[in-house]
Amino acid sequence: MVSPAHSVHKGKQPSLSQLRAFAAVAEHLHFRDAAAAIGMSQPALSGAVSALEEALGVQLLERTTRKVLLSPAGERLAVRARAVLDAVGELLEEAEAVRAPFTGVLRLGVIPTVAPYLLPTVLRLVHERYPDLDLQVHEEQTYSLLEGLGSGRLDVLLLAVPLGVPGVTELPLFDEDFVLVTQDGHPLGGRTDIPRDALRELRLLLLDEGHCLRDQALDICREAGRTDGAAVTTTAAGLSTLVQLVAGGLGVTLLPHTAVRVETGRNSSLVTGRFADPAPSRRVALAMRTGAARAAEFQELAEALRGALAALPVRVLPAEAG
Repeated sequence: MVSPAHSVHKGKQPSLSQLRAFAAVAEHLHFRDAAAAIGMSQPALSGAVSALEEALGVQLLERTTRKVLLSPAGERLAVRARAVLDAVGELLEEAEAVRAPFTGVLRLGVIPTVAPYLLPTVLRLVHERYPDLDLQVHEEQTYSLLEGLGSGRLDVLLLAVPLGVPGVTELPLFDEDFVLVTQDGHPLGGRTDIPRDALRELRLLLLDEGHCLRDQALDICREAGRTDGAAVTTTAAGLSTLVQLVAGGLGVTLLPHTAVRVETGRNSSLVTGRFADPAPSRRVALAMRTGAARAAEFQELAEALRGALAALPVRVLPAEAG
């Protein structure tokens, strides 16, 4: 048996107009000011609030001759009413974005080994071509980005692939080579024909666990015949720190080509070397939820990015690459 205190009131469903009227009164605590704020006549506003009280079965306001006060129930339900109205507003904004592509909010997730080197180009493209798009950028590691994409916290990702994750569609943008970064005077510094097997015995500095670039570098080393027993020193959370460790003589590292100018240009004691063809490389793509409502928009964005990123040291891929 359900006690009266926990019974559900089975009156009429409240309308958005009633919730809007009540939220305005709760904010202004004055019928005239509330009515003016939402463009409703004072009698209509009062009637809407009374109808809401009847629908909910609770008294929301305490009316006196001089002022309006919220009842204890009104205090609690005013917060709920505002949340409902905010959610409806977000729904309408999302519908507008669907009707008019490249408007509203776009939440872009980017991995740390891509963000500093590609974002200037991405942001310039968005500013010039999609001025009505509210781009919000989130820099996180791959596992966190995928969680955000799956939960709806993020809309689209810019990261290294392949991911091999069900429910995620990859839109490949480009391939880029890895470059060996050494201290000045290293025998491999400045070479353009470094064989992959040179990686077998080098003292290699890598990113911390969780970075996909670390995994890619280890894969390259294994392909080169490096054994798991060969020393790999992991001491850095970011590429900037890695190259400073190289400059200090602690070892060598691998950088994606797009990162080279930014990360080595500040230190004259660093030298880069290129691998012989086929050089080790990585692929960068946009990733979206399979069947996303904005899929056509993301595909158009990917094509625009291919054109904009062609100026970087990358090999742009056709739209059908995968």
